Amino acid sequence: MISSTVFDDRVESDTGPVPAGSAAFRRRTSHLKQIPRDRLVRERIRSACCRVAAQLDKSHLLSKEEMEQLTRATLQELGLSEGYVGWTMVALASEFWREQVAAVATERRLLLLPHCLRPAEGCPAEYSEFGLDCGPCGACGIADFRTTAERLGYRVIVAEGSPVVMKIILGGYVDAILGVACLNVLEKAIDKILLAGIPCMAVPLLSNDCRSTSVDVDWVDEMIRVRRGQPVRQTATYIHLLRAAAQLFEPDELDRLAVRRRGGPRLSEVNGKGLAGLEPIAATEAIAFDFLAQGGKYARPFITLAVYDALTGGGATAPDGAARVAGFSDAVKRTAMSIETFHKASLVHDDIEDDDGFRYGQETLHRKYGIPTALNVGDYLIGMGYRLVSREAKDLGSDTVADILDGLARAHTRLSEGQGAELVWRDARDKRLKPLDALAIYALKTAPAFEAALYCGARLAGSLDDAEILRQFARHVGVAFQILNDLNDWHEDSHNKLAAGTDSVGGRPTVLWALALEGLATSHQEELLGLVHDDPRPVTERLEQIRRLYQQAGVFEKAEALVDKYQQRAAALADSITSPELQRLLHYLIESVLELPSGPDASLAKPAICIERTGSEKEYPR
Repeated sequence: MISSTVFDDRVESDTGPVPAGSAAFRRRTSHLKQIPRDRLVRERIRSACCRVAAQLDKSHLLSKEEMEQLTRATLQELGLSEGYVGWTMVALASEFWREQVAAVATERRLLLLPHCLRPAEGCPAEYSEFGLDCGPCGACGIADFRTTAERLGYRVIVAEGSPVVMKIILGGYVDAILGVACLNVLEKAIDKILLAGIPCMAVPLLSNDCRSTSVDVDWVDEMIRVRRGQPVRQTATYIHLLRAAAQLFEPDELDRLAVRRRGGPRLSEVNGKGLAGLEPIAATEAIAFDFLAQGGKYARPFITLAVYDALTGGGATAPDGAARVAGFSDAVKRTAMSIETFHKASLVHDDIEDDDGFRYGQETLHRKYGIPTALNVGDYLIGMGYRLVSREAKDLGSDTVADILDGLARAHTRLSEGQGAELVWRDARDKRLKPLDALAIYALKTAPAFEAALYCGARLAGSLDDAEILRQFARHVGVAFQILNDLNDWHEDSHNKLAAGTDSVGGRPTVLWALALEGLATSHQEELLGLVHDDPRPVTERLEQIRRLYQQAGVFEKAEALVDKYQQRAAALADSITSPELQRLLHYLIESVLELPSGPDASLAKPAICIERTGSEKEYPR
């Protein structure tokens, strides 16, 4: 039973026990997001952060834990409440990066403004792909900030959240981010930017409400105008490697590295004709290449490139890291690319098996082209992945190629075993599941992709001394990642399904389901089981009932505690790595990959129905 093996004070695993009393990585943070109402208090905190930042070594990033420790010490010295931790961390981070932001040309800066500065009623601006399309109407402060910034050469968007910001950063358009937002948004969006080592500054809003809020206008104006001519010491950054991973899948680079054998136009070049605009023999290739370039975070190729770099000197994280990345051989790039082709193939097949309707905010391939064509495209991507590596024996050496192919094949077969176990359970009438069985499926289904990405980077670098540590690290991160995926399923996801809670009624063997069955009384267990057995009620009604039972069993809190445990194990393994560059990378992966939904009551999300891109509502099939 999981209560005796996972939630005790000492958790046994293949890496040994987790020490009792270890600090939890995850906790509710709403009590730490108070805003100093008195301007004089805000100025005191800001001045103290400036003094603290001036004494810091800026050659390496501060971890979130280090930043919080400094913040708490600063507040204690000032005699102020810990409730100001969130606000003070933003101030400290801004002062840490101030000189480096100032050294970036204004033409290479992005100003991110919140839509909630606009009037609650009567704003004429409309939304576009990149946020609120705000004009100079003069009705709020957004136009003033925007006008000032654009005159200085900034790019300006009015939007919230990290996806659009990271898209602009990874596209290579900007090198520094300046933001105005509430503490909830800053925690979620700016965290990722800080972790990656991207220079940024921010001024928090004076309210966490989302309507007609206010800000210290003079501080925002000062931030926009920050400027310094002298060179400054720059902090290590992963931005060059993140960009390199994303750029592998830009259409021109993708075509260069993975030469199209059939030729012909891209799907984007057939004037909306779809497959009818292609030669039949070229259609599979065209769909596969289009799907590879369609979206995603490209985390796996980034991991491969970053491990390779860390074990060959770590030069790509230096200020001139772009030149280092540009010097990576095509063989290294193709190996990193192969990891993504396997991942994309698994997504195509997974979407078919789960009959998901959306992927990356677009219709899934099997819904768009039919199941036979989608299956074929997934198979093509698998073959493409092996071919990207198999032809590099001349540059990498036959032994290296053989080892990498063996590692990829091992990951591929284990992933298939995990997915197969999930399908068998999904199609069974008996929906009882133990938490440990769900976690075993996760270890097979999700961890192999992380392991393959880590292994390929290490093998390319010719350094396998820490191969076993990396394998165990991948297992813990992979399992935690899948648990987070379960938690995120209870939130609308604009990049994938566009619906919340559907994994539960869809019959997936999630650890949330298993924890609920373990924690509920017998009568409530039967009630839960009945909700996926030909229940005639609408899906939204069933989801609401599942959510209620999950809350009753404390499922969300228990799942978050599991993520804590696996994250702690991964962190302990990272600390055992001897290479400082690789150790820093592993800690970065832990913090950036394993991110819980943020905001108050994030775990208590209510179920949603699918929202079509046209705006109409549509229930998922029962």
